[in-house]
Amino acid sequence: MAGLLTPAAATDALAAALLGGLDPEACPQRTNIPVPGGELLLMPAASGAYAGVKIAGVAPGNPARGLPRITGSYLLLDGPTLRPLALLDGAALTALRTPAVSALALRHLAPAGSPLRLVLFGCGPQAYGHLEATLSVRELAEVVVVGRNPEGAERLAAHARALGLSARTGTSEEVADADLVVCCTTAREPLFDGRLVGPGATVVAVGSHEPTARETDTALVRRAAVYVESRAAALREAGDLLVPEAEGAIGPGHITGTLADLVGGRMPAGGPQSCPQLFKSVGMAWEDLAVAVAYFEAAGV
Repeated sequence: MAGLLTPAAATDALAAALLGGLDPEACPQRTNIPVPGGELLLMPAASGAYAGVKIAGVAPGNPARGLPRITGSYLLLDGPTLRPLALLDGAALTALRTPAVSALALRHLAPAGSPLRLVLFGCGPQAYGHLEATLSVRELAEVVVVGRNPEGAERLAAHARALGLSARTGTSEEVADADLVVCCTTAREPLFDGRLVGPGATVVAVGSHEPTARETDTALVRRAAVYVESRAAALREAGDLLVPEAEGAIGPGHITGTLADLVGGRMPAGGPQSCPQLFKSVGMAWEDLAVAVAYFEAAGV
């Protein structure tokens, strides 16, 4: 999919959907169904001339079998008639739309101008996608890859160097000097000490949609300005926020704003900040639909 639809084009499609009046708060909830191999996710959405549904599988045991952890299909439908129009690779769609959502947040939250230092947690498909999506919206001075798998982390660093970037592997403590911190892992516990993150840094966390799993710690969430795709979705699924809330460290009103607020100009543009900026994404069905439609129209089928 990425060959036909660039990260920038996917990001533009998401922005256009929000500017066109789509309300993420009204988006249908994700349905999660436990199955022996892991979890099935059902994500329907409808907007304008199109509707669609993604059926995704999350199979934690697949990487050990040499298979992708995320599987699935996306059925795109004509909106008025619900006639099937296309069947897309659900995993490829997720690999494109999730980084595009992060890139849209970074367009508005990350400082513009000088090249930025990125600390990237993870070395799977989402990490590769986030590297390229980040490059589509900001210039990078250096990339530091932090991964549980040293060989995988080095492969991603080598990929970044092949793109012309200064890149190497590193450790979680290096968030202290980062302008951008991007977390796209399967971690269930915090990846780094949030007290180390500088006040002008922007942190993106996309790895989990489970209320008990998180990539960022309470210390970071408590001191950060927090942005989400949807307040309702975040307060239902974002463990990065729900765990600190359960601890009594923050309340439901701790969320500063949403992606729609940023795109609609209801929040200040990114720049020097007195606290870290945190964007927590759980992934939503409207995003799949927006990117699937952009791909379908670009293909000219």
